[in-house]
Amino acid sequence: MVIVQATERPRLVEIRDNLLSRILEAEREGWLDEIEGLQSSLTHTEEKLAQLDAQIARKQTAVDLGIPTFRDIAARTPTATRPPE
Repeated sequence: MVIVQATERPRLVEIRDNLLSRILEAEREGWLDEIEGLQSSLTHTEEKLAQLDAQIARKQTAVDLGIPTFRDIAARTPTATRPPE
């Protein structure tokens, strides 16, 4: 399984749209052998898009457990000061 990054989504959409156009052209021109290969590519592209959308949705629905980050802790920790001389 190839991992797809969220930044690649626009390119996958472009590929899907191009495949749809090519399938329509192949149907119009009667290129039956070509249609099967294009349909297979379209199926794989749509699967990748679905996986990517699910991955994005999981990240957006993350639950905040209230665990402070290092920056939160560091911001609350007083710094040592030198006593006046």
